[in-house]
Amino acid sequence: MVERTGRVAGKVALVSGAASGLGKATAERLAEEGAAVMIADIRAEPAEAAAAGIRQAGGRAVAQTLDVTRDDSWSAAVARAEKEFGKLDIVVNNAGTADGGWIHKLSLERWRKVMAVNLDGVFLGVKHGAEAMKRCGGGSIVNISSIAGLVGIAEGSSAYCASKGGVTLLTRAAALEFALLKANIRVNSVHPGFMQTPMLDGVIAAYREPDAARDTLMKNEPLGRFGEPKDIANAVLYLASDEAAFVTGTQLVVDGGYYAK
Repeated sequence: MVERTGRVAGKVALVSGAASGLGKATAERLAEEGAAVMIADIRAEPAEAAAAGIRQAGGRAVAQTLDVTRDDSWSAAVARAEKEFGKLDIVVNNAGTADGGWIHKLSLERWRKVMAVNLDGVFLGVKHGAEAMKRCGGGSIVNISSIAGLVGIAEGSSAYCASKGGVTLLTRAAALEFALLKANIRVNSVHPGFMQTPMLDGVIAAYREPDAARDTLMKNEPLGRFGEPKDIANAVLYLASDEAAFVTGTQLVVDGGYYAK
């Protein structure tokens, strides 16, 4: 076991959707900097593998099956985090889906699925995370939104944009509520651009000409590349740490300059 030092040493974090992609990189980064981490994901086996990787590296981690759309699933996850580690200081609401389609062809069922995962899941994470944080004197909630939560993106992304836009304003409102309540709970959002993750691979694969689509997206990146999961992990680390003690209700854009155009 490594000595518990680092920028979030002594803190306990729950990261949803942490079995792969941005969530896994974030959980690993928080563990590197001293946090005990719950790898929460609807996929049990990959979650356990991610937790085992952190433990093998000398960190502290447990895996927990979490369906972010279910109230009872969140209750169970938070309760276990407190049982395993004694408290909960950090919640990273990362779980999401890029499912959707052109709005004139999008079914109500599919629309509701996107909202359930991307928006309801964040609401429940904020709600249950905050209740645990009140019991230990406060904490930091980081919601993973998107540049699609700040600007519209065409080509079948209406549901995704709407859900991520909801995350943006939910974050602002929750930050103000907890400030008013003097709960010592900060709430911020991170807005990734196009990141090199399995989710992006899936989106690109759905295009009629995936290679051309990838090239077009890459050409639109001012820094000339897609982001890496570690870019988001480092942003979350800052917001989760005491370095961001005076930061709440803000949107941290990590997109290689895409939003600046």
